[in-house]
Amino acid sequence: MPLLSDFAQQQKIKYFFKDIPKDAQILEVGSGTGWLGKSLQADGWHNYKGLDLFPPADFVGEIQNWKQLGLKENSFDVIVAFELIEHVHCFHELHALLKPGGSLFLTSPLPHMDWLCHSLEALGLNQKRSSPHDHLIYFEDIPLFERVEMKIVGCMAQWGKFQKPLKSAHLHNSNLEQLIR
Repeated sequence: MPLLSDFAQQQKIKYFFKDIPKDAQILEVGSGTGWLGKSLQADGWHNYKGLDLFPPADFVGEIQNWKQLGLKENSFDVIVAFELIEHVHCFHELHALLKPGGSLFLTSPLPHMDWLCHSLEALGLNQKRSSPHDHLIYFEDIPLFERVEMKIVGCMAQWGKFQKPLKSAHLHNSNLEQLIR
């Protein structure tokens, strides 16, 4: 594991999970190697599930196919999407899976600093991207969720805690599509 990626993993657990109950239903979208699930389970969180395009995820497939994967609407207390939303636009799906009042944890490069992430990857200091960053977004522009807390890390990454509103406005598909573009 590249030096900066290993350090960031440790910091993410400290920052995002300090107030999360051990019995929370947690879904990680883009679980990759499973490092987060292993770390959380070792620390006492036993209701963790991972979703990714490849094993060793608990659910193998695309987030857009969550119903076919057997996931249920409004079923997770916490959804984690570390280094995912720059690869795939999935806010509607994350919103559907998260319980009202539930927490969404996101990390992603700052759009204007993605060049630096790419340079660190080339030097072997940061984990290589699995696909292009075609969906970079500033966290101020995240649709459907209320921003709880956000911070800039290392001048190139944004970390954010969001919440699904307790009462979501009823949105028609056409209105929703406009919101998440």
